[in-house]
Amino acid sequence: MAKKPAKRTTKSKAKAKPTKRFKATPEGTNDRQHLTRVIQAGTGCSAKAANETMKALIGTITSSLKKNQKVQLVGFGTFAVAKRVAHDGRNPRTGEAVRVKATKTVRFKAGQTLKRSIRR
Repeated sequence: MAKKPAKRTTKSKAKAKPTKRFKATPEGTNDRQHLTRVIQAGTGCSAKAANETMKALIGTITSSLKKNQKVQLVGFGTFAVAKRVAHDGRNPRTGEAVRVKATKTVRFKAGQTLKRSIRR
């Protein structure tokens, strides 16, 4: 008969790191201000540096979308430019037919991590 492998014993179990809990934006607070405070608290930088970080992030996303490039933040989602074709619409007040011009718009598709976090 073959011997069974000996079980390993561990003297101390490694504790799992607690997951960070982020607070939702408080009622009556601007989301941008809240995100700036979160950046400041998380990195220990000044309020001015956190604000500049937010401006740089938003500016980079905006300039990429202007060039018809998509911006993918893995785990969060993807921003992309979508084209809308010209179509006939109606004026809701008068019911008159109106021609709506072709235009571009921004679409956001949520990533898997974001989707899973909302389902729970």
